Amino acid sequence: MAHVEQITVQTRTQVEMINIDRQIQDIVYNSGIQDGLVTIFVPHTTAAVTINENADPDVIWDMNMELNKIIPHNDIYRHIEGNSAAHIKCTLTGASETVLIEKGKMLMGTWQSIFFCEYDGPRARKVLVKIFAG
Repeated sequence: MAHVEQITVQTRTQVEMINIDRQIQDIVYNSGIQDGLVTIFVPHTTAAVTINENADPDVIWDMNMELNKIIPHNDIYRHIEGNSAAHIKCTLTGASETVLIEKGKMLMGTWQSIFFCEYDGPRARKVLVKIFAG
């Protein structure tokens, strides 16, 4: 048995990371699936998803600062649309994450959260969520 839903994330800046734990956990809960896996997939080439620390917002700030240092927005890119940095950051961060589900809850570490990563905003973005029973 599987359950699929989509959420929309509205980003406000060119580069940002948004905690989407609550939306994903709500989908898991509403699916009725008690044990299995949840896969979070971002169907964009300039946005991504990652799992990282949720306790200190400076961690996310530091991640974005360092990504912007090693992959600057303006460089000698050949891609005509002007968003090559976003494509590169997306490839490094990744398009999907999978989390275990037990007793209707995601099994996350104490400090872990799921973050939607915007690299070419602001935009309205889609996130696909598929839950597998098992």
